[in-house]
Amino acid sequence: MLTWSYFMVVFRDPGSVPENWRPVLDEENLEAGSSMTLQEYVSPETRDSTLSPLERTEGRPAVGYCNRCQNSKPPRCHHCSVCQRCVLKMDHHCIWVVNCVGAQNYKFFLLFLLYTFLETILDTVVLLPHFIKFFGEARKHSDSPGNLAVTVVAFVINLAFALSLLCFVIMHASLLSSNTTTIEVYEKKRAVRWKYDLGRKKNFEQVFGKKKALWLLPLHSKEDLENIPALQGLDFPTRSDVEV
Repeated sequence: MLTWSYFMVVFRDPGSVPENWRPVLDEENLEAGSSMTLQEYVSPETRDSTLSPLERTEGRPAVGYCNRCQNSKPPRCHHCSVCQRCVLKMDHHCIWVVNCVGAQNYKFFLLFLLYTFLETILDTVVLLPHFIKFFGEARKHSDSPGNLAVTVVAFVINLAFALSLLCFVIMHASLLSSNTTTIEVYEKKRAVRWKYDLGRKKNFEQVFGKKKALWLLPLHSKEDLENIPALQGLDFPTRSDVEV
């Protein structure tokens, strides 16, 4: 499961902005209120000058503009300086998987993190009796120094990795429960109410889907991909009590 999740994170595109992407502004969607209005989409030249500080945090336009890519970008999209492109719902660029973590591979990254943590815990538990036995064998000189050193180093490294990964698991579990990315942490602190926080259950489903049988597998069902826009990274529901 660890290996499967790892390769899914490495080779799955986190999500990029479609070429010449623009917000949907057709008359039918505008009348239904399911899309942004023309007033909500302003040019990059006038955006900063026309918005108040409060609007820049909570009521900012749903669509931004990337000066590097010279293209509009959907909400929660950020430009990665390493990949040299905009990534949908970018969380961070992970050097361990040599890829960005975004909307379309965030679940796989979380599973990779979880299974790596469980693997290091398992290794630590298996090595614990040998680590305890090390002290007796060291006094009796009943084993070679090389074997003793390997046992100690392996145990210490696995324990250090397990503790480090535990911190990452807790951090991303907290971000997942509030529907926040690593990049959005500071922005969330400035907001009175985080508009993407729809409750723990819905926040979880936006990443792992609704099909429980696939929650622990690095896969998404076809139904979830079709019915949950957040998995595609182009559209995200917001709290009804927060003015956007």
